[in-house]
Amino acid sequence: MTKGRLEAFSDGVVAILITIMVLELKVPHGADFADLRPLAPKFLSYVLSFLYLGIYWNNHHHLLHAARQVDGRILWANLHLLFWLSLVPFVTGWMGENHFAALPVALYGLVLLMAAVSYTLLVRALLARHGRDSLLAKAIGSDLKGNLSLAAYVLAILVASTNRWIACALYVAVALVWLVPDLRIERVLAERQD
Repeated sequence: MTKGRLEAFSDGVVAILITIMVLELKVPHGADFADLRPLAPKFLSYVLSFLYLGIYWNNHHHLLHAARQVDGRILWANLHLLFWLSLVPFVTGWMGENHFAALPVALYGLVLLMAAVSYTLLVRALLARHGRDSLLAKAIGSDLKGNLSLAAYVLAILVASTNRWIACALYVAVALVWLVPDLRIERVLAERQD
């Protein structure tokens, strides 16, 4: 199967998720900066989640750019990823509404962890389809950054009950690490074209 429909569907889902999140930001009834202050937790959680959805969209695009075709296993792995990403607006809203309380912060981390696990499963499904000697396999490599991210999410979930701000700092740190796009695939594709 070709990958076009998978890419288009995934792009649409991510766009809808971002739209849902922004619609949760309610306009204040006053016209002063002080009227914006109560929205700060919701806005900060929105910014973090927007970053995460953007990171997943960017890396998903690069990942599928290096893939030639998809099969049923890849379609299901992609749906698994989209399921966890579809929960981002819920946990974002809950965390922002409750001013970064411990349980919403921990659940936010659980959703991030499961999205990362499902992304890893998608990568493995793509590698199984394309082979260990494929361009995709060369581009992925050992994925140290992905493994460290998984560990950071687990740590954040564990510390959320004792210090929610350390947990949030870990989520921000992982996002900042991934903010610089994963250039491995671009490098391998560029080498192939030369």
